[in-house]
Amino acid sequence: CAIREHAEMKASSLIGNFKKLKAENPDLIIGVVGCMAAEPHRAESIKKNFHYVSFTLEPSMLHMIPEVIFKYIEGRKRSFIFGSGFSDIVEGIVPHRASEHRAWVSIMYGCNNFCSYCIVPYVRGRERSRLSFDVIEECRSLISKGYKEITLLGQNVNSYKSDISFPELIDKISDIPGDYIIRFMTSHPKDVSPELIRIMGEKSDKIAPYFHLPLQSGSDRILKAMNRTYNKERFLSIVSSLRSAVPGIALSTDVIVGFPGEDEEDFLETLDVLKKAEFDLVYAFIYSKRIGTRAADMDMHISEDVKSERLSRLFSVQDVISLEKNKPYLNKTERVLVDSLSVKDGKKTYTGRTLTNKLVHFSAENAKIGEFKMIKITETGAFDLFGEEI
Repeated sequence: CAIREHAEMKASSLIGNFKKLKAENPDLIIGVVGCMAAEPHRAESIKKNFHYVSFTLEPSMLHMIPEVIFKYIEGRKRSFIFGSGFSDIVEGIVPHRASEHRAWVSIMYGCNNFCSYCIVPYVRGRERSRLSFDVIEECRSLISKGYKEITLLGQNVNSYKSDISFPELIDKISDIPGDYIIRFMTSHPKDVSPELIRIMGEKSDKIAPYFHLPLQSGSDRILKAMNRTYNKERFLSIVSSLRSAVPGIALSTDVIVGFPGEDEEDFLETLDVLKKAEFDLVYAFIYSKRIGTRAADMDMHISEDVKSERLSRLFSVQDVISLEKNKPYLNKTERVLVDSLSVKDGKKTYTGRTLTNKLVHFSAENAKIGEFKMIKITETGAFDLFGEEI
């Protein structure tokens, strides 16, 4: 991963840990695959500083892994593949799935937005969408195997453009017979269409009443500097439309604190959106400078102390909102998809999520991982709910 600096540092540390293993076993093949490997200067750095790495491969070339490994075994020659122009989508590769009841299905790759703080378009390439037939058949296969939740993935999932539009795609998937729910992420506000909102309302029996809608900033001035192509008013109108079409919908968002040039008034605009939109959950991050993006060369970078102080204030506001958004769940019965079981002192505690993506800890006699259970909520907190099977 190269999206955030911290992730890149962790990746470099992880690569370093393999040096000893390579020394113990010279035949070990070590590959670095992902966004970090797609950056030419990072790939060159790996080649120079980690001489025990056998190959690098950018994300769009994942299908080449067998070929690259075979060539290394054959000739013991290191290869560093990047800047290939990003290949077309390759179908027919069956992914490893860590869960037997939740599945993630990529429907598109790349990004065309070029937000000034983000390196994704440079390491993942332009938007490329899978054909609807391939997506629908993958979902049909998963549902036939008993998967209960399918999450459609894309860097900007609702800008999916193939033989049909994204609203048409989720409409067709929701017509597949079975007991399951559909989620999708991540969305860009500029591509949230009235048609998408309408379909969510009409197919609420299959499409989860949950929407992740990244805000990033509530200031029109900062949004323009970020190249987000919408303003505060447009964002809040989308929130209003979603709440009207999908009663009880839960909303989450992303916020960047301390973008270059953000002053106190800009930050207060962000807090104002949080109060008006009443998000159920906010993922907030301190701005991280990424070399190769336009924001990295901007003036007026904010000090770490100011960024940390603003982040703390933001969470203080949002924690109150999150708690209030969860209170109405008290004594209500929710359909929960069971994820895990823990046993302490002989007492079973299950964990799952509601259709609105709320985390629930509950007691039950004999629940099974991967099944839906009706749970009565007996206690609410800011970040999770507690209940019992009825």
